[in-house]
Amino acid sequence: MSRQVVRSSKFRHVFGQPAKADQCYEDVRVSQTTWDSGFCAVNPKFMALICEASGGGAFLVLPLGKTGRVDKNVPLVCGHTAPVLDIAWCPHNDNVIASGSEDCTVMVWEIPDGGLVLPLREPVVTLEGHTKRVGIVAWHPTAQNVLLSAGCDNVILVWDVGTGAAVLTLGPDVHPDTIYSVDWSRDGALICTSCRDKRVRIIEPRKGTVVAEKDRPHEGTRPVHAVFVSEGKILTTGFSRMSERQVALWDTKHLEEPLSLQELDTSSGVLLPFFDPDTNIVYLCGKGDSSIRYFEITSEAPFLHYLSMFSSKESQRGMGYMPKRGLEVNKCEIARFYKLHERKCEPIAMTVPRKSDLFQEDLYPPTAGPDPALTAEEWLGGRDAGPLLISLKDGYVPPKSRELRVNRGLDCARKRATPDASGTPSSDTVSRLEEEMRNLQATVQELQKRMDRLEETVQAK
Repeated sequence: MSRQVVRSSKFRHVFGQPAKADQCYEDVRVSQTTWDSGFCAVNPKFMALICEASGGGAFLVLPLGKTGRVDKNVPLVCGHTAPVLDIAWCPHNDNVIASGSEDCTVMVWEIPDGGLVLPLREPVVTLEGHTKRVGIVAWHPTAQNVLLSAGCDNVILVWDVGTGAAVLTLGPDVHPDTIYSVDWSRDGALICTSCRDKRVRIIEPRKGTVVAEKDRPHEGTRPVHAVFVSEGKILTTGFSRMSERQVALWDTKHLEEPLSLQELDTSSGVLLPFFDPDTNIVYLCGKGDSSIRYFEITSEAPFLHYLSMFSSKESQRGMGYMPKRGLEVNKCEIARFYKLHERKCEPIAMTVPRKSDLFQEDLYPPTAGPDPALTAEEWLGGRDAGPLLISLKDGYVPPKSRELRVNRGLDCARKRATPDASGTPSSDTVSRLEEEMRNLQATVQELQKRMDRLEETVQAK
């Protein structure tokens, strides 16, 4: 008589807990665009989501704690002239967010602490170089001010946001068709891409060389997504020839056969993978699904272990993923998703059940902090470095807000002045503010005169 041995794992009983109604963001109009991005980005300060907007593209940014019903006249970030397709928070500055749009531009925005009071139409910098819509934006994980964008012109551009210039270009000779996904390696030395030509490529972006590639990792014709996971492996999601959804794990040194290939179901939504390097758990969220599957990746066969699935009644239009430093460690929360409904954003906490309230060191190894390990110049010069790690034992304390510095001589798109290093406004800023004050005073005087005339008319009648 054979006895089946159950694999031991501290993540076997991870469960998802949706937030209560008063902790959700109600009455938000999520974008109807048919594009396979998450439509949502979160960090320890803000939640951002792409929303429906007339006369151009816009996205909503709210402080994380500003839950409940969202005012229909809430100020938006609305500088794009066509729908926004992707947004991403800078990992090294929680007030800076990048957006890619159908208007062929990438814009970088600075959100003030406390959120927006007025609509934000003026980006810190506009990055122009694509000839077709920009569907993917991704910040470098360890180098400061390095941003990647991928467009439907089959071109990947790497930008130095500090100068507003494209410093690297991977042209259509690398990707002959539409790029479906791009992911940085943990140290930012490589990128992993999936393309409509049914190939997954691992690329050294500074040299422009393809280090490895795999033809048809999944036999189906639907989009494939690929991400780096631990120990030089990549994980792909796609479809079989019979349109069954699949997840596969590959060794980047031996791409001939997958380490693991699992079929999931026959739904039509593209699976978006989110990988947590601290716990080696990958979460799969399908657009149009009402569930989140999660798997643990190990170094021994069969490598990819199904853990469980969080299910709900309503389907998701998009998904945001909170960085580890934004989680509640005293509640043993190992991940948090922000699920987009048609008119709502709902946080979902992934929790490991533990009886103790003490800090669980086995669940929270040192994680990537907010400080960059390299400057843009060092990375472009050939240096690589992993993220600078921080401990979450005493909770995460966010650093003081940092000003995003852009060289105005090289960035003609920036209209507003940058404060000095001392933090005091420049003379340009002061004169502009004085001019605005004079205009406001003139407007108030004109309104007062109109009120006086109106009172005289009423008294005469």
